[in-house]
Amino acid sequence: MNKYQNLNPETDLHICSHLDEAALPAIIRPVLSLAQSESEKDMLLMSLLTASGACMPNLYCRYGIAAKRYYPNLQLFIVGSAACGKGITNLALDLVQRVHQAMPLVIPGDATYPAFYRTLAQQNGRGYIHESEGSVITDIWRSSTANYNTALRKAAEHEPISRARCKDHSVIENPQLSMVLTGTLSQYRALVPSVENGYFSRLLTLIVQDIKPFSERYVQPGESSRQAIQTASEQLYRLYEQLFFSHPIEFRLTPDQRTRLGHHLETAYPTLISILGEDFHSVVLRMAVHIERIAMILTVLRSCSPRYSAEQEPSSISSELDSDTSSFSIAPESHSGLVCSDEDYATAELIGNKLILHMAQAYQLIQGTEKIEAPKVKPLDQKAILLSLLPAEFESKTLVAEAQSQGISPRTSARWNEEWMAHGLVQKIRYGVYKKIA
Repeated sequence: MNKYQNLNPETDLHICSHLDEAALPAIIRPVLSLAQSESEKDMLLMSLLTASGACMPNLYCRYGIAAKRYYPNLQLFIVGSAACGKGITNLALDLVQRVHQAMPLVIPGDATYPAFYRTLAQQNGRGYIHESEGSVITDIWRSSTANYNTALRKAAEHEPISRARCKDHSVIENPQLSMVLTGTLSQYRALVPSVENGYFSRLLTLIVQDIKPFSERYVQPGESSRQAIQTASEQLYRLYEQLFFSHPIEFRLTPDQRTRLGHHLETAYPTLISILGEDFHSVVLRMAVHIERIAMILTVLRSCSPRYSAEQEPSSISSELDSDTSSFSIAPESHSGLVCSDEDYATAELIGNKLILHMAQAYQLIQGTEKIEAPKVKPLDQKAILLSLLPAEFESKTLVAEAQSQGISPRTSARWNEEWMAHGLVQKIRYGVYKKIA
């Protein structure tokens, strides 16, 4: 256990607070502005990039001595307690809905392995899984975790996924699967049981330890928020259409960027590897592919976005994008290849640097040297919160509905109501109707 002592538990893991958000592609900036905290921004940014990559057919980069093709498909697991605001990632699912309406893309996480394989095969190996309820994944995958683990690992490398039964044998030759999952540590461990498992280094992991303030959990999205998501979804669909009908486009880092990437990973993380052990070396090496994929997604999103000044409000960007259909065309050089800008490379590298630190913490979590704990909430606190959310006069059905929205059973809420009346906090007006006493 001594090899973990040199890791600083206070290391800043936030991503967006270190980014120049004005340097991000204009399509995603209005949606990103809907996040209410730094942790929410980090979760939303990575989810939006992952979802966007799922909508980019005919796009690839080459990596390694064999110049193997990699596609813009990321697989992401966000690990956190039940109160950290992971629901913000559902905006990424909203983002792909316009594409999904035109061409089936989304694959339910609530599916048996045979159903998952069949759906992926029917979609020619392309798909996007999005589940913000980790229990759904854990429950349905429990009987076939090994199959899912192997399939997702192969999909991350675009290796053939095969399924053999007595009467048939089928192969998905070139899977291009993107995925956003959120869940607790135990749900994460169910999918990645050990750091030696080959999937660990292929699955991007985001660790969230912040707890979302209770006052922010019932904020309803306004019309401008819905418009921002709908606009971005439509923009992404236009991009998808252009890529779908285009010839394959190769994305490339410049020679200087490629040299910088290799040198950076070789020199920046030897100490971290020495602390965690050689098993972590594969994470650092594979981060090069992840960084190039992120740079590819950023570059393509930017190639179909007009540039705006840093001072321009996200809402005005959304409005102008929505009305300016002519701005959506892949740059002319894409016919011979798409070259990464220094701006997008710098953003991708910074994101990768932070993700390595998240992966280091995930490494420790899997090894059992640290644990994420939700704050202990006393029943009295929950009781007081529930009472404060009820109107001055409320019916029994109102009490039950509000309690269930907080995960409190009808029986418990009824018992608490009896206690409130016994302590003079609530008065019964008539059958099924109650009044709070100031």
